[in-house]
Amino acid sequence: MGAIIDFFSNTGLAQFFVGENWKCLIMIVVACVLLYLGIVKKFEPLLVVPIAFGMLLTNLPGAGIFHEILFAGGHVHWDLFGGGAVTQEFITEMQALGVSESVLSTVAVGDTVSAGLLDVLYLGIKLGVYPCLIFMGVGAMTDFGPLIANPKSLLLGAAAQLGIFITFVAARLIGFTGPEASSIGIIGGADGPTAIFVTAMLAPALLGPIAVSAYSYMALVPVIQPPIMKLLTTKEERQIVMKPLREVSKTEKIIFPIVVTLVVALLVPSAAPLVGCLMLGNLFKESGVTERLSKAVQNELMNIVTVFLGVSVGATATGSTFLSPRTLAIVFMGVVAFGFGTAGGVLLAKLMNLFLKEKINPLIGSAGVSAVPMAARVSQKVGQEENPGNFLLMHAMGPNVAGVIGSAIAAGTLITLFGK
Repeated sequence: MGAIIDFFSNTGLAQFFVGENWKCLIMIVVACVLLYLGIVKKFEPLLVVPIAFGMLLTNLPGAGIFHEILFAGGHVHWDLFGGGAVTQEFITEMQALGVSESVLSTVAVGDTVSAGLLDVLYLGIKLGVYPCLIFMGVGAMTDFGPLIANPKSLLLGAAAQLGIFITFVAARLIGFTGPEASSIGIIGGADGPTAIFVTAMLAPALLGPIAVSAYSYMALVPVIQPPIMKLLTTKEERQIVMKPLREVSKTEKIIFPIVVTLVVALLVPSAAPLVGCLMLGNLFKESGVTERLSKAVQNELMNIVTVFLGVSVGATATGSTFLSPRTLAIVFMGVVAFGFGTAGGVLLAKLMNLFLKEKINPLIGSAGVSAVPMAARVSQKVGQEENPGNFLLMHAMGPNVAGVIGSAIAAGTLITLFGK
């Protein structure tokens, strides 16, 4: 009987009743709900399914798949990865950095930590590898032709980053630190990899809720954007028909990624990893001499990295860090950021029309958020509801791809200002 009791006390079921492990049970329920949304409702399944399963794995008591202590205080503790023992000096230093007691209570002085599978995979996020590789894949699948044909689109993409900075200010006002506010604000760019890149650098403790919020709002683009677009435009503006874009030469498409990389890297060096990978992927596509590399980046590399990225992000959503009032604030401010980003693009388009002879349809401004190509499709859909003969998709792709560049530049700026 004693052996049976000892066995049960070491199971995960028994550990649900130890300390704050009851929060893990709630997170497992949340993970199952997300799996339902991803599989049954097809709610961004390529990312929601691995994120949800990573969340499920990390909240299994006693499994030891992910150890927050290895990344406590926002740093990778390589000495612990190598089998080093936890010291009193380490505990004191982590307390000074504000690491929660729930994380510190998982180890004691003299303990060694055996790095788990998700600890190793998470290094790809912490070191900024996965988001950059995702951007390379995005670049290989992106046509910058509409942006090159209509350079004014770049302004709309920049205006749509308004939500990032408004939300940053709001987050600071309600008590978040500069790095935390930067990570929350970047949700307004509607770009999951960028949000993960910034948060991993500046506020890794918030990675779980920010990643889930960012990808949730990306999936809800068709729901969130149309009411804002219609509120800020008149029926006549939504019916504006735009002339077809000029044809962009192959030479222009090859030169564009090279020039953008040079300009952005020289102006905002911190944005170079994201923008550089984005443009390298695009150069693979447009050069015409690296077809095999382009296909590999679009397919095999993109798929592998998506799996690792999703599972690793889910692993950070532990009960101790996810279930808090701060998480609810992040979710709320994320939708505020996204709303202001949408409004910024539309309002700048309306302002530009005061000075342009050839009017632009303000609906394409909403595509300045970098949810490619969903935001552009929403512009097309709302425009055709008002005028069935209006085709805005290619016009909207200009601000849409400009938004990808804009969000990366905004990310680099915030990292420069608040990075350690």
